Amino acid sequence: MKKILLSNWNLIRVLRLGIGIAILVQAIVEKDVLFAIAGLLFSGMAVFNIGCCGAGGCNVLNSKTSEIEKDITYEEVV
Repeated sequence: MKKILLSNWNLIRVLRLGIGIAILVQAIVEKDVLFAIAGLLFSGMAVFNIGCCGAGGCNVLNSKTSEIEKDITYEEVV
């Protein structure tokens, strides 16, 4: 858990945290509970490095196939 919180910080993660804190501050000023939930959501996503798909859930796996390529034959159409 400590590794997730303290490592792999990049510009987008810091930006999400800043937006989340700004939303939380605005929610406190306006006394809006729904806005505070959105601020907690943004801040939590940044702190725990998760997104819509989870941590690294949107990565595409490179699968290596061992299929032998077939020779393609062409017919001439006149």
